Amino acid sequence: MKYRRLGKTDLNVSVVGIGTWQFGGEWGMDFSQDEVDAILDKGAELGINLIDTAECYGDHLSEEFIGRYLSRRKREDWIVATKFGHHFHERFTRTDVFTADDVVRQLDASLKALQTDYVDLYQFHSGPDAVFDNDELWTVLDKQIAAGKIRHLGTSIGSNDNLHQTEASTQVGSKAIQVVYNRLDRTPEERVFPSCQAQDLGVLARVPLASGYLSGKYKPGTEFGATDVRHRHDAELVQRRLEEVQQIAREEVPQGVNMAAWALAWCLRHPAVTSVIPGCKNPEQVQGNADAVELVTEPHPQDVAAPVRG
Repeated sequence: MKYRRLGKTDLNVSVVGIGTWQFGGEWGMDFSQDEVDAILDKGAELGINLIDTAECYGDHLSEEFIGRYLSRRKREDWIVATKFGHHFHERFTRTDVFTADDVVRQLDASLKALQTDYVDLYQFHSGPDAVFDNDELWTVLDKQIAAGKIRHLGTSIGSNDNLHQTEASTQVGSKAIQVVYNRLDRTPEERVFPSCQAQDLGVLARVPLASGYLSGKYKPGTEFGATDVRHRHDAELVQRRLEEVQQIAREEVPQGVNMAAWALAWCLRHPAVTSVIPGCKNPEQVQGNADAVELVTEPHPQDVAAPVRG
């Protein structure tokens, strides 16, 4: 595994993390604790130390799975990133809540679910600019840092071209940007990444496999079931993406190289990107994701030595 410094923080994160939206049940699979434990144990075995989750992944369900796992492991071995700003009601239904008082309640609920005293990275979750610009919100979050409940703040931008929130990051104390970035969507390269580099912000690339389209498993004509979040995507757009993926596989992916690993490595080669946080449904997929490290051979400006795990 390789590790990179996450922006101006003291966090040295694995370049491949574990995204956990799927643990909330919106990706067509309900997980057991044993299945989650096996995924995270495999990640630990491979040197992965970054878990990304959110309060709205199944009304703290994803966090609860992670919390039960952490309660039986060494907490300091893991960098836990979660998010705030949404109340989960049912699958695909959420209410935005970014008031200062409610965010403190969300943080306390996340800490309880995660069975930890602190969050390493607490991220503003895809909210509009109007609530991002609320000084009261960031003031109360600074107080949570002073209280030891948060180590660092981050911003998960909803639009992958949200320059406003990116450029205001240093001002509000946010030290990392989470953004959709993958071979099918390179928008952040235009404005967001240059701003991140200028401010020394860490970058977590979410959806690096383009919701699984870049895994190489799906051919044109594939239809996703009603319980799968991809069922909600525009049908014509899905087919165009699958056709584009086939073309990329033919023209860009070296012979014999796993496409998913190639797609993750493609993201990691950009000098702004610190880590990718793909989802995974089993330990085999964790291994496949980690294989991307072998394809990243060039030095990166954020490279650091491997941390010591307990």
